[in-house]
Amino acid sequence: MKGSAEWLPSLWKETFEELLDDDNELDHGDQWTLNFSYTQGDTLTTEERKRGWKTFCHCAFGNLKCPSCSKVWSSAKVTLLFRYRLRGERGVVIMRPFGQACRSCHDDTYARPGFSEEEVERALLKLCAKIRKNCYGEMDDNDVGGEPPHSKNNSKPHESDLCEACSQGICRVKEE
Repeated sequence: MKGSAEWLPSLWKETFEELLDDDNELDHGDQWTLNFSYTQGDTLTTEERKRGWKTFCHCAFGNLKCPSCSKVWSSAKVTLLFRYRLRGERGVVIMRPFGQACRSCHDDTYARPGFSEEEVERALLKLCAKIRKNCYGEMDDNDVGGEPPHSKNNSKPHESDLCEACSQGICRVKEE
């Protein structure tokens, strides 16, 4: 299994900072930060929209480890939710990774996903493309980073009863 089955916020923060510094993904002179929330939803209030918040949902390949029985598995259907906005010269991204429940335990405990460096970079490049389009008016390259090598054709069916994002009506897999 490629990548960690452990949730590593530091990997996401470091990769985001590298994309900003080395690759100039958001090269507009603004300061962007990445934070995490494990409770945010995908619905924005009218007030949040007025304050410039936008959302982006991404489906990624992750690895998970059950906190109860320590079983490890992979999923090509891990939902990531990003909220972002630019105010003045400060940009903020708030990310929420959605977990999955263990098929063996069925104890309503969701394992948080871990990701490979490549998958983190792929997700953040797509996020940066959305930010460039929605905050800076740049054209959206729909094929940024290409499609992931794991399409829905070569992965197992989505088990929505084990998906935290499905339980909250946020899952992107249902849309595909």
